[in-house]
Amino acid sequence: MTDWSEQKTRANTWFKSLRDDICAEFEAIEREAGSDARFTYNEWDRKDGDGTPGGGGRSGLIKGRVFEKAGVNVSMVEGTFSEDFAKQIHGAGDDPRFFATGISLVAHMANPHVPNVHMNTRFLVTQKAWFGGGADLNPALPKEDDTADFHARMQQACDAHDPKYYPEYKKWADDYFYIPHRKVHRGVGGIFYDHLECDGENSFERNFAFTQDVGRAFLDIFPRLVRRRMDSEFDMDDRNAQLIYRGRYAEFNLVYDRGTIFGLKTGGNIDAILMSLPPLAIWE
Repeated sequence: MTDWSEQKTRANTWFKSLRDDICAEFEAIEREAGSDARFTYNEWDRKDGDGTPGGGGRSGLIKGRVFEKAGVNVSMVEGTFSEDFAKQIHGAGDDPRFFATGISLVAHMANPHVPNVHMNTRFLVTQKAWFGGGADLNPALPKEDDTADFHARMQQACDAHDPKYYPEYKKWADDYFYIPHRKVHRGVGGIFYDHLECDGENSFERNFAFTQDVGRAFLDIFPRLVRRRMDSEFDMDDRNAQLIYRGRYAEFNLVYDRGTIFGLKTGGNIDAILMSLPPLAIWE
C-alpha cells in the first residue's frame, strides 16, 4: 500500500480549517438575527473491529434562531473493513484496510423559506486513493433564484477545473439524491462526485484543489442564500410543508445515504452519523 501520510494530513487539516470557517459564518448569521447561539463540540474516539484504536473526530452542533439544527463534523478514521463490506468499497476487495477523512454538514433551518443544505467532501485510501463529495440544496419551499444561484456557484467551482465536471456531477447528484419509493428527488440538486482517483502524476494536487474549491463555493453561496431568506414571513401552512419535507429527507438518509451506511458499518460515532436527521418531522 502506498504511503499517503502527507496527503492524509493535508486533507484532514483542510477539512478542519473549512469546518472552522463554516462554523464561524453560521455563528455570525445567528448574531445578525439577535441570537447568541454557538456551536457546541463533542470529541469522539473510534475503535476498530478488533478493539484497537481507529481514529475519531469532532462533531459540532448549533441550535439557534436561524439554524434550527445544524451539524458540522470532521473525522479521521482508519482500520479494517468487515469482509462483506470491503467488497462494496472501491479498492478494498483484496485488502480490507482503509483510511478516511472528511467533513460532513447538514443544516435544517428554522424558517421554511430558507433552504436546507447538505455538504460533504472526503479523502479515502484503500488500495486506491480518491476524493469524493459535493453539495446539494434541499428547500422545503423551492425558490427559482436560490436554485439558480446555488447551481451557478457550483458550476463556477467545477468549470475552473474541467468544463465536463458540472454537467457530469450535476447529473450524478440528480440520480443519487432520489427517493425511489417516493419517486421524488430529495431536493433541487447540486453536484456529487466520487472515486476521483489519485492515480497519476499531480493527480492528488488536482483533485485536492477541486475539492477545496467545492468547499469554498459552499462557504460563499449558502450563507448568502440564508441571509436572503431568513427574515421572510411564514405561516403554519409553510411550517407544515417544511415538516412533511423533512420526513422525506429522513427517509433518504436512513435508507439510501452512503455516508450513513459507511459510518454505521465502520463503527463511527452514532450521534455524529445521525446528526443529519431533522429535529422535527411529520408523516401524513
